[in-house]
Amino acid sequence: MTPSTYTVAGHWIGGETITGSAGTLPVVNPATGEIVAETPAGTAADVDRAVTAARAAFAAWSATTPQHRADVLRRLGAGLAARAEEIAQAITAEMGSPIGMSRTAQVAFPAAVVESIAGLADDFAWTEDVGNSLIVREPIGVVGAITPWNFPLQQIVSKLAPALLAGNTMVFKPSENAPLTARILAEAAAEAGVPAGVFNVVYGTGATVGEAISAHPDIDMISFTGSTRAGQRISAVAAATVKRVALELGGKGANIILDDADLPTAVQQGVMMAFANGGQVCGAWPRMLAPTARQDEVVALAVEAAKQYTVGDPGDEATRIGPMASEAHRQKVVGYIERGIADGARLVFGGPERPEGLTVGAYLQPTIFADVDPASAIAQDEIFGPVLTIIPYADEEEAVAIANGTLYGLTSGVFGEPEHAMAVARRLRVGQVDVNAGHWNPLAPFGGYKHSGNGREFGRLGLEEFLETKSIQR
Repeated sequence: MTPSTYTVAGHWIGGETITGSAGTLPVVNPATGEIVAETPAGTAADVDRAVTAARAAFAAWSATTPQHRADVLRRLGAGLAARAEEIAQAITAEMGSPIGMSRTAQVAFPAAVVESIAGLADDFAWTEDVGNSLIVREPIGVVGAITPWNFPLQQIVSKLAPALLAGNTMVFKPSENAPLTARILAEAAAEAGVPAGVFNVVYGTGATVGEAISAHPDIDMISFTGSTRAGQRISAVAAATVKRVALELGGKGANIILDDADLPTAVQQGVMMAFANGGQVCGAWPRMLAPTARQDEVVALAVEAAKQYTVGDPGDEATRIGPMASEAHRQKVVGYIERGIADGARLVFGGPERPEGLTVGAYLQPTIFADVDPASAIAQDEIFGPVLTIIPYADEEEAVAIANGTLYGLTSGVFGEPEHAMAVARRLRVGQVDVNAGHWNPLAPFGGYKHSGNGREFGRLGLEEFLETKSIQR
């Protein structure tokens, strides 16, 4: 066994390291196939212990002022910033994100979220008068958080920051594939002044720890980000205890390029939104919708843009696409590429073969298909890899129908004359639309329609997810 580069001595429960009793789980670097760490294989008993600690800490933490909790969050943000390089290296090692992206999006986005959430404390309507009633917003209690591997720090910070500001305590299960930043976050939280028991980490699999969290009668809410299939299971298990469930699930975003779009910008941005993080982004745009008469132009521009996405060692700053997060996931994506070829889509870039010279590691080529049938598997299923499908459309009505024509409804993009693009954006059944590459706003709500989930993260609406509402009549 390869010696561990990273050390995870145990779960983090009640402000202490708790050694696991059920063996360990390996953390594999997908670029090399080597084991870089091991984490405890958590059990239902570990979850019980963490919930007990969170329940015991709730009364005191929820009694603090929002301003105090915001100050703690700001210190947490500063602590994460101080460990930015350590975090970036850990994420690159555990899931293969190119180091350039790890240093920017994987670290910078969580810092922005913490600051934006802390800034809500003073102006948020914690209480308000409505006629003869006092409306009071109170913490919901103990929150169970379960997150995926593609943005391991971002996903938990997006839950932890509003949950803590609201006055809740938390039991957190990171992905077993990318658990290394969870320990860094726990240490930074303790150093920032988060009391023992307010934030607890239990490592393990979804089948064991995730199920135990979802079913636990003393957990008041589940906040989950991950696949639609897993979200459906969590909802079913949680229903027995009638707890709140907030879900941020899969996506199949469309990038609609209108006739009046700046074509080079629209295509370049669209390729970036399809290939960023190796396409392992729920809010990606893997479908590019092009006017039929301009599809050849779009294809040529997309192929040229794709040539800039160097595949290779994620530790190399020149790399833009690292390995897939695991060999099993690589094989899944390759299967979809082969399916696209078999179903008659026109392969114009990449393919199912390994990139030249990369015989070890979970590497694959970024791939582009043209003339894609919008009803085909590669246009309907969430592939979660660097696979872009270019779909021609006859007119605007067809473009909107194609964009809305999947089970998902998380994100989309529209490029065109601003008023025209805005009108089309309003017709899309998704939770977030970027018009002409609009900038990310950490105060704007993020979440999905349909099978992309329910609830919202970020900003005021993201904070409200973690609050109960009481009315007192006078």
